[in-house]
Amino acid sequence: MKPRTTLADRVYHSLFSRISNGDYPANQKLPPENVLAQDFGVSRPVLRTALERLREEGLVYSRQGAGNYVRAPLSKPVGFARVETLADIQRCYEFRLNLETKAAALAAERHNAAALGDIEEALKLLRAATGSLQHREDADFAFHLAIAKASNNQYFETTLRALREHVNVGMKLHGQSLMTDGAKGLEEVLQEHTVLFDAIRNRRTDEAAGLMQMHLEHSRDRLFGGGLLDLRMT
Repeated sequence: MKPRTTLADRVYHSLFSRISNGDYPANQKLPPENVLAQDFGVSRPVLRTALERLREEGLVYSRQGAGNYVRAPLSKPVGFARVETLADIQRCYEFRLNLETKAAALAAERHNAAALGDIEEALKLLRAATGSLQHREDADFAFHLAIAKASNNQYFETTLRALREHVNVGMKLHGQSLMTDGAKGLEEVLQEHTVLFDAIRNRRTDEAAGLMQMHLEHSRDRLFGGGLLDLRMT
């Protein structure tokens, strides 16, 4: 039987993902330990255990009295070609439907209070934007990323971060389509996010997966007007 994932393991994987994605470039100083500990919702001893593992693997180094720094890029960050066509956007939705549906189920099963709090904070931003008749792609992405993080599987978070520019293109176009319906469209999307959060919070795994799938399909269909492109090879 494999040992359970510890808090230090979770922090290690999150920091590893941020470094590998280039969020912390080579030779850049990491945020102070107290800031990182608060960010991850752990004690400083737990954080230091994760940092020590990163140091042992040569990913970060310490400077006397100056903090922790990224040693060098792990490798070329995961990346995808730029979005150039509507077909690319449709393919991105296809991929997200598989990726995020599973992530939502795992988030419902595995989340802790800190992870749930991150999802709720993003939902509050979405609610405030809806109240102002706005669609905020940054808050929308933060909501989906927080769910990926709550899965406690770093591959979901890393992949979604790598897809950020692609996802944002779809979210921006989706937001523009929503504005044609004014408050009604924004309220419908906010309700989709709200019931999804409720399913995750109450650990209803199958419902969370189904609601995520429905939310992404609705987003795609609003953008494409119900008429998807034929992506069969010729």
